[in-house]
Amino acid sequence: MPEALNLVATGPDDGPPVLALHGVTGHAQRWRVLTAELPHLRWLAVDLRGHGHSPWTPPWGIEQHVADLTAVADRLALRRFTLLGHSFGAAIAVHLAHALRPRVERLVLLDPAIGLDPQDMLETAEQSRADESYADLAAARADRAGRWAGVADDLVEAELTAHLVRDGDRWRYRYCRSAVVAAWSEMARPARVPPAGLPTLLVPGKQADYVALAWVDACRAALGEHLTVAEVDAGHMVYLERPAEVAALIRGFCG
Repeated sequence: MPEALNLVATGPDDGPPVLALHGVTGHAQRWRVLTAELPHLRWLAVDLRGHGHSPWTPPWGIEQHVADLTAVADRLALRRFTLLGHSFGAAIAVHLAHALRPRVERLVLLDPAIGLDPQDMLETAEQSRADESYADLAAARADRAGRWAGVADDLVEAELTAHLVRDGDRWRYRYCRSAVVAAWSEMARPARVPPAGLPTLLVPGKQADYVALAWVDACRAALGEHLTVAEVDAGHMVYLERPAEVAALIRGFCG
Protein backbone atom coordinates (compact mmCIF):
# COMPACT_ATOMS: atom_id res chain seq x y z
CA MET A 1 0.00 0.00 0.00
CA PRO A 2 1.36 3.46 -0.87
CA GLU A 3 2.59 5.58 2.01
CA ALA A 4 -0.03 8.13 3.06
CA LEU A 5 0.28 11.60 1.57
CA ASN A 6 0.03 14.68 3.74
CA LEU A 7 -3.48 16.12 3.44
CA VAL A 8 -4.73 19.65 4.18
CA ALA A 9 -8.53 19.73 4.40
CA THR A 10 -10.53 22.97 4.59
CA GLY A 11 -14.13 23.97 4.13
CA PRO A 12 -17.36 22.39 5.40
CA ASP A 13 -17.39 18.62 5.87
CA ASP A 14 -20.54 18.38 3.76
CA GLY A 15 -19.32 20.71 1.00
CA PRO A 16 -18.76 19.47 -2.56
CA PRO A 17 -15.30 17.81 -2.44
CA VAL A 18 -12.40 19.09 -4.54
CA LEU A 19 -9.16 17.08 -4.66
CA ALA A 20 -6.42 19.63 -5.47
CA LEU A 21 -2.97 18.77 -6.88
CA HIS A 22 -0.17 21.35 -6.84
CA GLY A 23 2.63 21.72 -9.39
CA VAL A 24 6.29 20.76 -9.21
CA THR A 25 8.15 22.24 -6.17
CA GLY A 26 4.75 23.23 -4.74
CA HIS A 27 2.73 22.16 -1.71
CA ALA A 28 -0.83 21.84 -0.43
CA GLN A 29 -0.91 25.22 1.33
CA ARG A 30 -0.69 27.10 -1.98
CA TRP A 31 -4.39 26.45 -2.53
CA ARG A 32 -5.34 28.69 0.39
CA VAL A 33 -5.86 31.59 -1.99
CA LEU A 34 -8.66 29.66 -3.75
CA THR A 35 -10.09 28.13 -0.58
CA ALA A 36 -10.59 31.68 0.69
CA GLU A 37 -12.45 32.61 -2.51
CA LEU A 38 -14.54 29.40 -2.54
CA PRO A 39 -15.17 28.57 1.13
CA HIS A 40 -18.32 26.52 0.43
CA LEU A 41 -16.25 23.76 -1.19
CA ARG A 42 -14.58 20.95 0.75
CA TRP A 43 -10.94 21.42 -0.31
CA LEU A 44 -8.75 18.32 -0.04
CA ALA A 45 -5.23 19.43 -0.93
CA VAL A 46 -2.26 17.06 -0.81
CA ASP A 47 1.50 17.35 -0.80
CA LEU A 48 2.55 15.18 -3.74
CA ARG A 49 5.21 12.53 -3.18
CA GLY A 50 8.61 14.20 -2.95
CA HIS A 51 7.07 17.45 -1.71
CA GLY A 52 6.23 19.06 1.60
CA HIS A 53 5.34 16.69 4.43
CA SER A 54 4.55 13.69 2.21
CA PRO A 55 7.01 10.79 1.74
CA TRP A 56 10.02 11.68 -0.39
CA THR A 57 10.92 8.10 -1.32
CA PRO A 58 10.82 7.03 -5.01
CA PRO A 59 9.44 6.12 -7.45
CA TRP A 60 8.31 9.57 -8.58
CA GLY A 61 6.60 8.71 -11.87
CA ILE A 62 3.02 9.52 -12.80
CA GLU A 63 1.89 5.96 -12.12
CA GLN A 64 3.11 6.23 -8.52
CA HIS A 65 1.39 9.59 -8.10
CA VAL A 66 -1.84 8.04 -9.40
CA ALA A 67 -1.49 5.16 -6.92
CA ASP A 68 -0.83 7.59 -4.07
CA LEU A 69 -3.85 9.71 -4.94
CA THR A 70 -6.12 6.72 -5.47
CA ALA A 71 -5.23 5.70 -1.92
CA VAL A 72 -6.19 9.21 -0.73
CA ALA A 73 -9.56 9.02 -2.52
CA ASP A 74 -10.18 5.57 -1.05
CA ARG A 75 -9.17 6.66 2.47
CA LEU A 76 -11.56 9.62 2.27
CA ALA A 77 -14.31 7.49 0.70
CA LEU A 78 -14.70 9.94 -2.17
CA ARG A 79 -17.45 8.59 -4.39
CA ARG A 80 -17.92 11.69 -6.57
CA PHE A 81 -15.57 14.67 -6.57
CA THR A 82 -14.06 17.47 -8.62
CA LEU A 83 -10.41 16.92 -9.52
CA LEU A 84 -8.28 20.05 -9.88
CA GLY A 85 -4.61 20.36 -10.80
CA HIS A 86 -2.07 23.02 -11.69
CA SER A 87 0.98 22.50 -13.94
CA PHE A 88 2.47 19.04 -13.24
CA GLY A 89 -0.46 18.43 -10.90
CA ALA A 90 -2.77 18.93 -13.88
CA ALA A 91 -0.82 16.36 -15.90
CA ILE A 92 -1.22 13.89 -13.03
CA ALA A 93 -4.91 14.83 -12.79
CA VAL A 94 -5.53 13.78 -16.41
CA HIS A 95 -4.08 10.33 -15.71
CA LEU A 96 -5.94 10.06 -12.39
CA ALA A 97 -9.20 10.98 -14.12
CA HIS A 98 -8.76 7.97 -16.40
CA ALA A 99 -7.97 5.69 -13.45
CA LEU A 100 -10.95 6.89 -11.37
CA ARG A 101 -13.31 7.87 -14.18
CA PRO A 102 -16.62 6.82 -12.53
CA ARG A 103 -15.74 8.82 -9.42
CA VAL A 104 -14.42 12.02 -11.03
CA GLU A 105 -17.37 14.33 -11.64
CA ARG A 106 -15.46 17.28 -13.12
CA LEU A 107 -11.88 18.08 -14.09
CA VAL A 108 -10.21 21.49 -13.74
CA LEU A 109 -6.81 22.00 -15.40
CA LEU A 110 -4.93 25.20 -14.56
CA ASP A 111 -2.19 25.87 -17.13
CA PRO A 112 -1.28 22.17 -17.37
CA ALA A 113 2.33 21.14 -18.01
CA ILE A 114 1.74 18.17 -20.24
CA GLY A 115 3.46 16.85 -23.36
CA LEU A 116 6.23 19.45 -23.11
CA ASP A 117 9.21 19.59 -25.46
CA PRO A 118 11.79 16.92 -24.43
CA GLN A 119 14.80 19.15 -25.16
CA ASP A 120 13.32 21.93 -23.04
CA MET A 121 12.65 19.43 -20.24
CA LEU A 122 16.23 18.16 -20.42
CA GLU A 123 17.56 21.68 -20.02
CA THR A 124 15.12 22.46 -17.20
CA ALA A 125 15.94 19.21 -15.39
CA GLU A 126 19.66 19.93 -15.65
CA GLN A 127 19.09 23.39 -14.19
CA SER A 128 17.01 21.85 -11.39
CA ARG A 129 19.97 19.78 -10.24
CA ALA A 130 21.76 22.87 -8.92
CA ASP A 131 21.42 23.79 -5.26
CA GLU A 132 18.62 26.24 -4.55
CA SER A 133 19.18 27.71 -1.13
CA TYR A 134 19.37 31.16 0.40
CA ALA A 135 21.59 32.86 2.94
CA ASP A 136 18.63 34.61 4.55
CA LEU A 137 14.91 35.28 4.19
CA ALA A 138 15.49 38.55 2.36
CA ALA A 139 17.32 36.73 -0.43
CA ALA A 140 14.61 34.09 -0.64
CA ARG A 141 11.91 36.76 -0.72
CA ALA A 142 13.60 38.70 -3.52
CA ASP A 143 14.10 35.54 -5.59
CA ARG A 144 10.48 34.40 -5.20
CA ALA A 145 9.12 37.85 -6.02
CA GLY A 146 11.23 37.89 -9.18
CA ARG A 147 9.99 34.46 -10.26
CA TRP A 148 6.39 35.24 -9.39
CA ALA A 149 5.92 38.50 -11.24
CA GLY A 150 2.27 39.44 -10.97
CA VAL A 151 1.69 37.60 -7.67
CA ALA A 152 0.69 39.77 -4.70
CA ASP A 153 3.30 40.41 -2.00
CA ASP A 154 1.21 38.74 0.70
CA LEU A 155 1.12 35.51 -1.31
CA VAL A 156 4.90 35.62 -1.76
CA GLU A 157 5.20 36.03 2.01
CA ALA A 158 2.79 33.15 2.60
CA GLU A 159 4.93 30.93 0.36
CA LEU A 160 8.03 31.63 2.46
CA THR A 161 6.16 30.98 5.70
CA ALA A 162 4.61 27.70 4.57
CA HIS A 163 7.36 26.18 2.46
CA LEU A 164 10.81 27.53 3.42
CA VAL A 165 12.76 25.75 6.16
CA ARG A 166 16.12 26.24 7.85
CA ASP A 167 18.83 23.78 6.80
CA GLY A 168 22.03 24.46 8.73
CA ASP A 169 23.04 28.01 7.93
CA ARG A 170 20.90 28.16 4.75
CA TRP A 171 17.19 28.30 3.88
CA ARG A 172 15.65 25.75 1.47
CA TYR A 173 12.19 24.90 0.20
CA ARG A 174 10.65 21.68 1.47
CA TYR A 175 10.86 19.39 -1.55
CA CYS A 176 13.11 16.62 -2.88
CA ARG A 177 15.31 17.83 -5.71
CA SER A 178 15.55 14.33 -7.24
CA ALA A 179 11.75 14.11 -7.38
CA VAL A 180 11.65 17.47 -9.16
CA VAL A 181 14.16 16.31 -11.80
CA ALA A 182 12.04 13.20 -12.35
CA ALA A 183 8.92 15.34 -12.71
CA TRP A 184 10.38 17.32 -15.61
CA SER A 185 10.99 14.00 -17.36
CA GLU A 186 7.36 12.99 -16.78
CA MET A 187 6.15 16.25 -18.29
CA ALA A 188 7.94 15.29 -21.53
CA ARG A 189 5.78 12.17 -21.90
CA PRO A 190 3.31 12.12 -24.80
CA ALA A 191 0.33 14.28 -23.90
CA ARG A 192 -2.81 12.46 -22.83
CA VAL A 193 -6.25 14.01 -23.14
CA PRO A 194 -9.02 13.75 -20.50
CA PRO A 195 -11.54 10.90 -20.70
CA ALA A 196 -14.32 11.35 -23.23
CA GLY A 197 -17.51 12.74 -21.73
CA LEU A 198 -15.84 14.19 -18.63
CA PRO A 199 -16.76 17.86 -18.09
CA THR A 200 -13.40 19.64 -18.19
CA LEU A 201 -12.43 23.25 -17.54
CA LEU A 202 -9.09 24.21 -19.11
CA VAL A 203 -7.58 27.50 -17.92
CA PRO A 204 -4.41 28.39 -19.86
CA GLY A 205 -2.26 31.34 -18.83
CA LYS A 206 -2.18 33.73 -21.77
CA GLN A 207 1.34 34.92 -20.88
CA ALA A 208 2.72 31.37 -20.47
CA ASP A 209 3.66 28.83 -23.12
CA TYR A 210 2.93 25.50 -21.43
CA VAL A 211 -0.33 24.65 -23.18
CA ALA A 212 0.16 23.57 -26.80
CA LEU A 213 -2.56 24.45 -29.31
CA ALA A 214 -2.32 20.95 -30.80
CA TRP A 215 -3.14 19.43 -27.41
CA VAL A 216 -6.10 21.80 -26.97
CA ASP A 217 -7.36 20.70 -30.39
CA ALA A 218 -6.97 17.06 -29.35
CA CYS A 219 -8.97 17.79 -26.19
CA ARG A 220 -11.70 19.44 -28.26
CA ALA A 221 -11.86 16.40 -30.53
CA ALA A 222 -12.10 14.02 -27.56
CA LEU A 223 -14.43 16.05 -25.35
CA GLY A 224 -16.52 18.15 -27.71
CA GLU A 225 -19.14 20.11 -25.78
CA HIS A 226 -17.77 18.80 -22.48
CA LEU A 227 -14.67 21.01 -22.79
CA THR A 228 -14.64 24.61 -21.62
CA VAL A 229 -11.53 26.69 -22.41
CA ALA A 230 -11.15 29.97 -20.51
CA GLU A 231 -7.85 31.74 -21.12
CA VAL A 232 -6.71 34.11 -18.36
CA ASP A 233 -4.32 37.00 -18.91
CA ALA A 234 -1.64 35.70 -16.53
CA GLY A 235 1.58 33.74 -16.43
CA HIS A 236 2.01 30.12 -15.40
CA MET A 237 0.97 30.73 -11.77
CA VAL A 238 -2.45 31.62 -13.07
CA TYR A 239 -4.44 31.03 -9.87
CA LEU A 240 -2.00 33.02 -7.73
CA GLU A 241 -1.85 35.92 -10.17
CA ARG A 242 -5.62 36.10 -10.80
CA PRO A 243 -7.25 34.31 -7.83
CA ALA A 244 -10.65 36.04 -8.04
CA GLU A 245 -10.94 35.47 -11.79
CA VAL A 246 -9.92 31.81 -11.57
CA ALA A 247 -12.23 31.27 -8.60
CA ALA A 248 -15.13 32.75 -10.58
CA LEU A 249 -14.43 30.30 -13.42
CA ILE A 250 -14.36 27.36 -11.02
CA ARG A 251 -17.54 28.57 -9.29
CA GLY A 252 -19.37 28.80 -12.60
CA PHE A 253 -18.06 25.45 -13.77
CA CYS A 254 -18.84 23.54 -10.58
CA GLY A 255 -22.25 25.16 -10.10
